[in-house]
Amino acid sequence: MIEQDVIVVGGGASGFFAAINIAEQNPEAKVTILERGKDVLTKVKVSGGGRCNVTHAEFIPQDLVVNYPRGEKELLGPFHTFMTGDTIAWFEERGVELKIEDDGRMFPVSNSSQTIIDCFLAEAKKHNVELLKNNPVVSIAHQESNWIVNTKNANFTCKKLIIATGSNPKIWNILENLGHTVSAPVPSLFTFNIKDDRIKDIPGVVAKNVTVKVVDTNLESNGPLLITHWGMSAPSILKLSAFGALDLAERDYKFAIEVNFIDTNNDIAISQLNDIKKELNKKKIINYTQFNLPKRLWHQLVLASGIDLETRWADCNKVQIDNLANQLTCAVFNVDGKSTFKEEFVTAGGVNLKEVNFKSFESKLLKNLYFTGEVLNIDAVTGGFNFQNAWTGAYIVSQNIFKT
Repeated sequence: MIEQDVIVVGGGASGFFAAINIAEQNPEAKVTILERGKDVLTKVKVSGGGRCNVTHAEFIPQDLVVNYPRGEKELLGPFHTFMTGDTIAWFEERGVELKIEDDGRMFPVSNSSQTIIDCFLAEAKKHNVELLKNNPVVSIAHQESNWIVNTKNANFTCKKLIIATGSNPKIWNILENLGHTVSAPVPSLFTFNIKDDRIKDIPGVVAKNVTVKVVDTNLESNGPLLITHWGMSAPSILKLSAFGALDLAERDYKFAIEVNFIDTNNDIAISQLNDIKKELNKKKIINYTQFNLPKRLWHQLVLASGIDLETRWADCNKVQIDNLANQLTCAVFNVDGKSTFKEEFVTAGGVNLKEVNFKSFESKLLKNLYFTGEVLNIDAVTGGFNFQNAWTGAYIVSQNIFKT
């Protein structure tokens, strides 16, 4: 039996962050990371298109938490302890400068996730964190004041145990056997599969200020919308998928969405179209894009309104104006399925938040057992928020693990 002071199960972002901070503050402690595979920090590697979206430039806890469909209430206190500004400072103190992009996402100045990986590996080595790869955990048991952790290759004992495995069904099963409740995982960030003549020939088109609603629900989001080969994506869709994760799963990912492409209501759109009709009466409708829409999208919406290529504004009748206003402000698309990006997969689901003390991220059921990252039933919209949850939880664990 190999004795350790702290074992971190999971060689991902939150696991490394917790281990490094613990070892830095407690140099005498034996801290070990157990990673099931041959590689570590794989999600960091691919996140943000290989650039690593480290966090988001939101510096007020109350505003930051609204980006978490699950975990909003629980994270408010922790974010007052450690949040975006602290993350920036932590990395800068270790030689990694971050930058803010126009949409608020933050990346390393190097534009490479390898910068973050190299930082973690260097800090782990510097503070004598032991990293054991190819050690998948097969069982965990609580014996008197110790934790017994068995992997395929070795058996360990420790005083303090941190679970940082992300969405790992095998670990969730182990935790359920220990008495914890786990919400079944469902995809949280995904794109919508849509087959529709209006969009099939215009992949790559982006509408910048769009509102999307799921028909017959209260689910609504806004932001950029990207038309893809398989349907729709970009922040407006991904945000909707996150907040609607449970509802959309129950619908088996078959539902209708209503898209407002121009951020105004139908009556105003009709009035504006009639004004345009007077101003451009001799011009062909198809040739004069309106409302700052991408040209290819405008063409498709015009054609879908029953207006042909040769129709001039002067010849556009009331029915066609009404149809065009509907296409612009309340176009309905049928979604049939989802697409997820396996490497950056995020799920809703995990350890029941009522069973965790968020002042320390310690289990309320089992002493000296801690959780951090997506092993908990916490997830966020896209934009660096899931990583911020990882850093915050891991840091708070590191500050409290030897206080109890």
